[in-house]
Amino acid sequence: MPYNSVNTNVGAMVALQNLNATNAELATTQSRINTGKRVGSVKDNGSIWAIAQNQRATSNSLNAVRESLQRGQSTVDVAISAGESVSDLLVLMKEKALAAADTTLDDNSRKALNDDFNSLRDQISKAVNNAEFNGANMLKGVSPTTVAALANADGASVITVEAQPMDLGTGALAALLPTDSIGTQSMAFTMIATLNQAIINVSSSLSKLGTGSKALSSHLTFINKLQDTVDAGIGNLVDADLAKESAKLQALQTKQQLGVQALSIANQSSSMLLSLFGR
Repeated sequence: MPYNSVNTNVGAMVALQNLNATNAELATTQSRINTGKRVGSVKDNGSIWAIAQNQRATSNSLNAVRESLQRGQSTVDVAISAGESVSDLLVLMKEKALAAADTTLDDNSRKALNDDFNSLRDQISKAVNNAEFNGANMLKGVSPTTVAALANADGASVITVEAQPMDLGTGALAALLPTDSIGTQSMAFTMIATLNQAIINVSSSLSKLGTGSKALSSHLTFINKLQDTVDAGIGNLVDADLAKESAKLQALQTKQQLGVQALSIANQSSSMLLSLFGR
């Protein structure tokens, strides 16, 4: 049964326990509101925190994948731009060769056409040499750069876009040499067939580069969506419902005030015993 004692104030002890519990819950709610997270550290919920941390690692890894895809796409696009210039130059060279194949040309006209042809031919090398991005060139040399961009977060898969060499005398332009000219009618006539094949080869190479660029672009779009989905999943695991926490904060603040009052009343119970002794 209840008893009165100046040594032990059970009511104050209970009121203090309730107040401490309210204060602890209030601190948790305030922390969630301040950070916006329901699980802000491993102490809040160890298993959920571990799952979220693993997903954060995946999301951060996807940043590297996205950057790799963007670099690869830029490298391919630069190569495509240079390849299109090469194709345009070949068309102009064919025009000059066709004009030089005319048997009625005089020497001065043929020389002028040949000079134009040689200038266009040399511009191909310049276009190929400048087709470089971040130190990579997919058109230059016997062994140009093949793009291999990361495709997933663990690096186990890559998207490869094969290089398409367009140097004079190699790859798509294997039959067109740096010394070729249209100085005579017979050389011009032979050059027409060479240029026709070169135009076909370059068009085929550009088609492959275009397909590769599209593949990189499509996968980049997928990676962006995947990362957004992963981030949303992390939020579902650890983010706090601020509307709910705000409502809870109001209730806990009210409970805290009531707890303080309850403790104050309980502390007064022992002083009431003095009245039993005429005090």
